[in-house]
Amino acid sequence: MRMTAPPEHRDTIFALATAPGVSAVAVLRVSGPRARAAMRALSRRDDDPAPRVATRRTLRAPGDGAAFDDALVLWFPAPRSFTGEDIVEFHLHGGRATCRAALSALAAMEGLRLARPGEFARRAFDHGRLDLSQVEALADLIEAETEGQARQAMRQLESGLGARCEDWRRRLLEARAHAEAEIDFPEEDLPVGLSAALGPRLRALEAEIAACLDDPRRGERLRDGFSVAVLGPPNAGKSSIINYLVRRDAAIVAAVPGTTRDVLEVELDLGGWPVTLADTAGLRSLDAAIDQGQAEIEREGMRRARARAGTADLRLVVLPADGAAAALADGECAGLLGPDALLAWNRIDLAPREAMPRHPADGEALAVSALTGVGMDRLAAAIEARAAAALGGQAREPALVTRARHREALEAARSAISRASASLAPELRAEELRVAGEALGRITGRSGVEDMLDLLFSSFCIGK
Repeated sequence: MRMTAPPEHRDTIFALATAPGVSAVAVLRVSGPRARAAMRALSRRDDDPAPRVATRRTLRAPGDGAAFDDALVLWFPAPRSFTGEDIVEFHLHGGRATCRAALSALAAMEGLRLARPGEFARRAFDHGRLDLSQVEALADLIEAETEGQARQAMRQLESGLGARCEDWRRRLLEARAHAEAEIDFPEEDLPVGLSAALGPRLRALEAEIAACLDDPRRGERLRDGFSVAVLGPPNAGKSSIINYLVRRDAAIVAAVPGTTRDVLEVELDLGGWPVTLADTAGLRSLDAAIDQGQAEIEREGMRRARARAGTADLRLVVLPADGAAAALADGECAGLLGPDALLAWNRIDLAPREAMPRHPADGEALAVSALTGVGMDRLAAAIEARAAAALGGQAREPALVTRARHREALEAARSAISRASASLAPELRAEELRVAGEALGRITGRSGVEDMLDLLFSSFCIGK
């Protein structure tokens, strides 16, 4: 798609590409038509470094010419740069005074201004260096907290979904070109059986998009993390188990029942998979002796615990090993123990292991002690295995759909292709193909009519 840079791209922008603060090296990036002039002005030299080769240069203040750093300079001429414009990177010593001097020197130059948030990535998109799905992947890569999230972001940054969508969109444009030709040029010498040939091609395309969508939302779940609701009666050791797994005092532990009122979330990296542990209020029957205000707060806490249990990817039910019979007799907790729930008998140090009942729904049950650490490695491994299975550890193909908007656009494209396949009227078929193509174009941000027109006139000898 041909893209025209907005007027603000006439400005040359600059910003630190590394976090503010003291560091060994700070990277200052400049992009735009005056990037080369800025490089020459700061180094007081008229010769340019070799492209994409780190070159040592002394940087000087624009006024008195006093040297303020001995830096490495990298020169990326357009269009072979991140933004598609001329880019200069100054690799400075990372002291505050040095960074401040460099920023002040650039701000004093005509035609240069401080970049807005995300403006370098926006220019990369506007110049066709990144599609919209890659821009999103870049943000995901920066925000990634686990190896699994980083791998997924890298696949998208390498145009995993974008390349697939562009292929589907190209095939849709070809099909639409054929349909448009039947409408506008019915008397021309078009290939025999052109309309009939579209059916199998559209059905194959629809099947490919359907297969992409049939991924139990693994991509979105990997971005958001595998959710584990830690449930059970008061003082069963839910908070202690969470603290042991995250290796810090994230949740309050006390002998008084009802310590946890709200849902407390703690993030954890298990084998490269992002896991969110949710500590919840203890589930119990409230007797009449409890203060009414206290009871009302606990009821709300239990309501939130049940709600989290209904939305979590995994229910980890913690029951006290030294009160196993009473715990299983409590209908509130026993109702959480479906076959997909993981049961942890905690405080095994206070009860004989052979006294542990089986999981009542034939699910997985483990005997652990958050105090001594017995069985905790097996519990962590069990949660990791569930996370890996849910987020794609055994999947034959990595998930391509990583955001809700991707799924929405693909669903719209699939529905439109299905309607086009079923339509007998060329006009309706062409319109549905247009709708499908625009839906795919929304994923990459590259939707237009010029591509279709080019294909239309190059595929057939029209106007000969």
